[in-house]
Amino acid sequence: MNYLKLLLYIGFAVLSINISFSQIKLPAIISSEMVLQRNSNVSLWGCSNANEEIFIEVSWNNKTITTKADKNGKWITKVETNDTRGAQKIIISSKSDKKILENVLLGEVWLCSGQSNMGMKLKGNVGQPVFDAKEAVLKANNNNIRLFQVEVNATKEPLEDVKKYEPWQKSSSNAASNFSAVAYFFGMQLQEILGVPVGLIQTSRGGSQIQPWMSYESVNKFEKIDLSTVDVKKDNRKAPTLLFNAMVNPLIPYTIKGTIWYQGESNRLDPEQYKTLFPEMVKDWRNRWGQGKFPFYFVQIAPFKYKDDTIFDDVKNSAFQREAQLQSVKMIPNSEIVITADVGDENFIHPPKKKPVADRLLYHALNKTYGMVSIAHKSPVYSSFDKKNQGLLLKFDDAENGLFAYGELTDFEIAGEDKVFYPAEASLVNRKDVFVKSNKVLKPVAVRYGWRNYFKGTLFGTNLLPVSSFRTDTWTEAKRTDKK
Repeated sequence: MNYLKLLLYIGFAVLSINISFSQIKLPAIISSEMVLQRNSNVSLWGCSNANEEIFIEVSWNNKTITTKADKNGKWITKVETNDTRGAQKIIISSKSDKKILENVLLGEVWLCSGQSNMGMKLKGNVGQPVFDAKEAVLKANNNNIRLFQVEVNATKEPLEDVKKYEPWQKSSSNAASNFSAVAYFFGMQLQEILGVPVGLIQTSRGGSQIQPWMSYESVNKFEKIDLSTVDVKKDNRKAPTLLFNAMVNPLIPYTIKGTIWYQGESNRLDPEQYKTLFPEMVKDWRNRWGQGKFPFYFVQIAPFKYKDDTIFDDVKNSAFQREAQLQSVKMIPNSEIVITADVGDENFIHPPKKKPVADRLLYHALNKTYGMVSIAHKSPVYSSFDKKNQGLLLKFDDAENGLFAYGELTDFEIAGEDKVFYPAEASLVNRKDVFVKSNKVLKPVAVRYGWRNYFKGTLFGTNLLPVSSFRTDTWTEAKRTDKK
């Protein structure tokens, strides 16, 4: 009798194992409540039995797509989407299992990544509010906004699926409060303006340098990587590839429309390196997603009074990092930068003005991605100068309708050939140029604006988008004096 029970037990165990192996397994990012990129060929993938046929039925066009798992049980296929509105259903089946994904929407999908200023929740941090959050939370119950949040995790090897996450969910007051403020403000307005569903995927890590967000192959082009002694819990803010492995790789190749990115504070002490790594990261992400040069809109770090605020011509002056980010636009195809000269906070590295940042990301997307060319989206950029009346007349690109100042122009400095900068008077000329002059510098050759860790931007385009801090020189040994 005991022998018979043993045989039955073994048989049941074997049957259970076979059943478990026959199940269709989908990555966390593919589930009910998700948003799939509309009018596209989206990627769907998963695991099942080796060499097993997989059938995918989609409600929006009543088609069935057939694919086949490889010898390891992995399968991936493309599914055509359209602009059908309302809740959709996907049935993924094999001979031995069936998965039904319900309340799926077709809309616009954006990946939202970076460090703490992207990760800062709509409800704010302890002692650090987010302006305009209350009103957003009150209106957050919206079935047409869906949120997916990757929680902080780090690994030495690339993961095939995220291990820590908040699954796709409808936007609600609670869900929005605990989601990225920048991402939510961006998505909330995008959904309202386009009138289509929007899916937001947040994957961010406070205090992270750019190296952890890069794949092993991309970082290894510039520095030899040895992770053997790395503690993934302690070093994931700076050690190469750890965040990419756990928080980006598992999302690939989920079809997206584009990416918004807010990061750079933790790389501010090496801006020249950032100019190399950042474009490489974007290029590598695009190659891995296989969607061509998808839009990549990013935020310049905001002015903030770091402890070493008196430094002028040294990388501890974060103006050099802002400059590196501004220059990166020309090195990254289909990218744009948000200038934050007017929204920084002297005492908080996490400025509470998150909505203006999201607004400016939105302007880029509406103009460049969605073809609303009447939406002004670019900040004026310094281009050249002419010597005039013992001063310098500065000219700007992307200022077709001229320049604007709410009041006095401040934080301009001017220097002669001795490379010593003095505080300068600045004024608008013909509402399109800026004339800079100082009685201390009779033969000026260079101007700098906002060239310090913290300053309050006073120069704008007539679209009310601020001008970045800039310099007309490329000196490495300049000095500053406060003598007027």
